[in-house]
Amino acid sequence: MAVQSTERTGTGPQRSPADRAVIRKVTVRLVPILILLNFVNYVDRVNVGFAATPLSNDLALTSAAYGLGAGIFFIGYFLFEVPSNVMMHRLGARVWLTRIILSWGLVVIGTAFVQGERSFIAVRFLLGVAEAGFFPGILLYLTYWFPARERARVFSLFFLSVPLATVLGAPLSALILQYVRIGDIEPWRVMFFVEGLPAVTLAFVVIKYLPSRPAGAHWLTPDEADRLALIIEKDRAATRASKAHVRGRDVLKNPRVLGLIAVFFGIIYGFYAISFFLTKVIEGLQQRFGTHYSPFEVGLITAIPCAFATIAMLLWSRHSDRTGERAWHVALPCLVGALGVGVALHLGSVFLIVGALSVAAVGIYSAIPPFWQIPTLWLTEAAAAVGLALVNSIGNLAGFAAPYLTGWIHDATGGFETAMFVISGALVGAAVLVVAIAPRRRAEPTPPEVLALSVPSS
Repeated sequence: MAVQSTERTGTGPQRSPADRAVIRKVTVRLVPILILLNFVNYVDRVNVGFAATPLSNDLALTSAAYGLGAGIFFIGYFLFEVPSNVMMHRLGARVWLTRIILSWGLVVIGTAFVQGERSFIAVRFLLGVAEAGFFPGILLYLTYWFPARERARVFSLFFLSVPLATVLGAPLSALILQYVRIGDIEPWRVMFFVEGLPAVTLAFVVIKYLPSRPAGAHWLTPDEADRLALIIEKDRAATRASKAHVRGRDVLKNPRVLGLIAVFFGIIYGFYAISFFLTKVIEGLQQRFGTHYSPFEVGLITAIPCAFATIAMLLWSRHSDRTGERAWHVALPCLVGALGVGVALHLGSVFLIVGALSVAAVGIYSAIPPFWQIPTLWLTEAAAAVGLALVNSIGNLAGFAAPYLTGWIHDATGGFETAMFVISGALVGAAVLVVAIAPRRRAEPTPPEVLALSVPSS
């Protein structure tokens, strides 16, 4: 069936009403479950931070040992991401995503049975192995359903689920820690067991209800499936010529890509240091100020910085899209984050400290969405795909370095003040470097009618 998929105006290609309708239908059908998957994924990745104190006490972990266990996840993730991608290419995205989701859920449940430092570190490493490939798997799946222009906006929704996972996940985990009891089992073990179940359940939902391709979607009419296939094919044809001439080794030698790895490392260092140790920092304030909070109250306090960060990230990213400026939209939040982290533990009340940590979270979270737009300012689409994968895989090793070094510094100094200054230094370095290496030209500003229907790109 012949389908007219686009209209052209003086300003470039525009989607026809029928095209927009089918893309909207796909978005409504697929995006909510993909967001839910990412939400559960992030909760299962960082819930070890929500249970940091009772877990460390029961397993007799030092701060360095806890930090090693929290961060070694990223070593497993880094080592097995490429093999996971190869298997996904051979078996298909839907089947391999189901394997990833099921295995990480089972490993989270298995965390409830760890007995000491070695088993804790081992299960965290296995969680990284299990999760490896989830991010590129989602990227691959989206290419089956959305052309590049819509795909960027759809994928941006995933990062919103990260702060929301803390806003909702921290109080939920705290409720389990405080109120759910199964005999004499430690509450943190119950938490891991309970929070691993959604992933196991979602694995069966994905394999049954998430179609691999438009042709297999029963909720698309034949005309809609044909229309969507034509949209996707035209999008691929538009970039096929450039992809044929891109060589990965050219990207690896690009000094700007190497610089972006360092920038992302600095941002992620702050991101995961706060994510894995925020609960411990807040609990440490109880001793300093002679106060007492229940686990649920600690969970609520932990959620406060991420709640502010979610709102700020939306507004700041929309401003970056509207103006087309990227470098300073990364640098300024990094400096704000560095300031908040640097002064937090030198303030005189819990209220002021949580306020400073909220400022830090606002800065760190707000820097990430505009950061991912910078490579496209000088790399072609195909080269950007290689560059982004390189930046993401190596830069995320900060997820290992940050919690381990933060814990080691805490053990060596007896407090988090020095560790906070290290985080500030990483963020300041990222801010200076991104301004130095980012292209001076601006991106094309996003039209207001598109901004009204989208969220910030990430």
